[in-house]
Amino acid sequence: MFEAVADLLVEQGVLEKQLADPEVHADQAGARRLAKRYAELTPIVDAYKAWRQTGEDIETARELAHDDPEFAAEVDTLGRQRDELAERLRLLLVPRDPADDKDVILEIKAGEGGEESALFAGDLLRMYLRYAERVGWKTEVIDATPSDLGGYKDVSVAVKNRGTPEPGQGVWARLKYEGGVHRVQRVPVTESQGRVHTSAAGVLVLPEAEDVDVEINAGDLRIDVYRSSGPGGQSVNTTDSAVRITHLPSGIVVSCQNEKSQLQNKEQALRILRARLLAAAQEEADAAASDVRRSQVRTVDRSERIRTYNFPENRISDHRVGFKAYNLDQVLDGELDAVVQACVDKDAEARLAEAENH
Repeated sequence: MFEAVADLLVEQGVLEKQLADPEVHADQAGARRLAKRYAELTPIVDAYKAWRQTGEDIETARELAHDDPEFAAEVDTLGRQRDELAERLRLLLVPRDPADDKDVILEIKAGEGGEESALFAGDLLRMYLRYAERVGWKTEVIDATPSDLGGYKDVSVAVKNRGTPEPGQGVWARLKYEGGVHRVQRVPVTESQGRVHTSAAGVLVLPEAEDVDVEINAGDLRIDVYRSSGPGGQSVNTTDSAVRITHLPSGIVVSCQNEKSQLQNKEQALRILRARLLAAAQEEADAAASDVRRSQVRTVDRSERIRTYNFPENRISDHRVGFKAYNLDQVLDGELDAVVQACVDKDAEARLAEAENH
């Protein structure tokens, strides 16, 4: 059982020696790769050692139980611990998404419901910003189109890891399940009769691409500049600072108008374009992509919802995994971990079943 861990133990030992060599750190990018791999292996090796040690403890307790029956109960306790460690180790050995430690660009778009949908998009933005703050990620609003009542017609935000994340705790590893249609049920501020309305906003989560991930040929781009719309002060609205980039081969169009200068808006638009091109390339190259990633909905249609936020009942429901809780107010304040973890656990079960069937 767990024979594959033997090779990982050897690999971790080699990495440990390499990382202790000062010359290795002369190549910072290479050292980061080694450190990342070492961080990936550490929980697997630790769980394996604990599982093996517990097995030895069971044998010792069995021998002692011949002379002292009280040790028989310890055998049962240690057996349960070993089963739990074996399950944890099985999950750790499931192949991981190679993009798990990437930063992301998260896009939120208002959909059906007019101003109420835009207000809800603003609520979702605040929820993700507060969640990022709670777990220690950095955030940066790249572009935003505000609505008249204070919400957002669309908004793009970069969410970044601080340092090297623990395996499974990177931004993409946690936020990739947020992509899809989010439905809200509540009494809108524009509703005079007190009736509950249903509206929706769409969320798209993309792993942020580095320059080495996606090569963009300048000849494939059509770049248009125009005057920014919406609130933003005198400097934004009096110059042609907004930028629209069309990637001709793919037809992907990205617009940015949040920054004051045309150059800054162009740089932000290229960040979003690279992320979208990377996501498209990954989907095309990986026909066996996880259902979770494929399920991200590009159109904001209430019928294709992944989650419902019911304000009258203070209830949040994730329809993909059957999660339900009655602490919507806390979730919207950034306490998103339980919802995310339900999706992580479901995905891990599916990956484990797939690995065991091969």
